[in-house]
Amino acid sequence: MKDLDKIIEATVAGLGYELVDVERPNRGRMLRIFIDRPGSGIATGVTVEDCERTSRQVSRVLEVEGIDYDRLEVSSPGLDRVLKKPADFRRFVGEPASVSLRAPVGGRKRFTGVLRGASDEGVELEVDGAMHTFRFADVERARLVPRV
Repeated sequence: MKDLDKIIEATVAGLGYELVDVERPNRGRMLRIFIDRPGSGIATGVTVEDCERTSRQVSRVLEVEGIDYDRLEVSSPGLDRVLKKPADFRRFVGEPASVSLRAPVGGRKRFTGVLRGASDEGVELEVDGAMHTFRFADVERARLVPRV
């Protein structure tokens, strides 16, 4: 399915958007695509029209590629945007985030704090005044935490 991700990413990028995530619920029969405007910050600049445009183009490309699916949804990533790539973490340095690890560190798997930095290998998170560094290979899930 990595080819599917590459096809979708190329299509989305060709329209001027960033592919944030692809989910495949319902045993892969449904495709849920999250897009954003590159460099748009926390408040996503994605409109309903952007989602419609992307949906039409991705549908056409998947048909040409012979990729079978039942349903396609295109959406903005929302305020609790998922963080996956090192560039995502770098883009949102200074923002609150939640990181869940694959295995416990110091007896815990979930950390919520402020993103302080990211390299190609890992992320720095300040939690209650203490700095924690996690390798991306150890991160199971990471999301922005909306400010109230």
